[in-house]
Amino acid sequence: MTTATLSSRVDGEDVVVQIVGEIDLANATEVQEQIYAVVGNEAVRVVLDLADVEYLDSAGLRVLFTLAERLRVRQIGLDLIVPPGTAVRRVVEMSGLGPVARLISERPL
Repeated sequence: MTTATLSSRVDGEDVVVQIVGEIDLANATEVQEQIYAVVGNEAVRVVLDLADVEYLDSAGLRVLFTLAERLRVRQIGLDLIVPPGTAVRRVVEMSGLGPVARLISERPL
């Protein structure tokens, strides 16, 4: 069974969501619902920390694109923390997410 563990915190006007594990067809809907549950209307930016995501398939990409569109409509920015050289970074870069989400290489201090 595929698992992803989400944790979230509010950092000023940002909502930071860290995901650990894998995002694929088996759990993409659950991951999406958990992200939506923690993002309130008062957020200015969502920072999605994917540094500890080991695998991301097309269903996981759909979660990211759907989230980006939902946030765009609500005028909330989206940052993705994805370390360079990882498989997830290559998938995200090839998918064309760049115009709808800012890619960050490492977690801020």
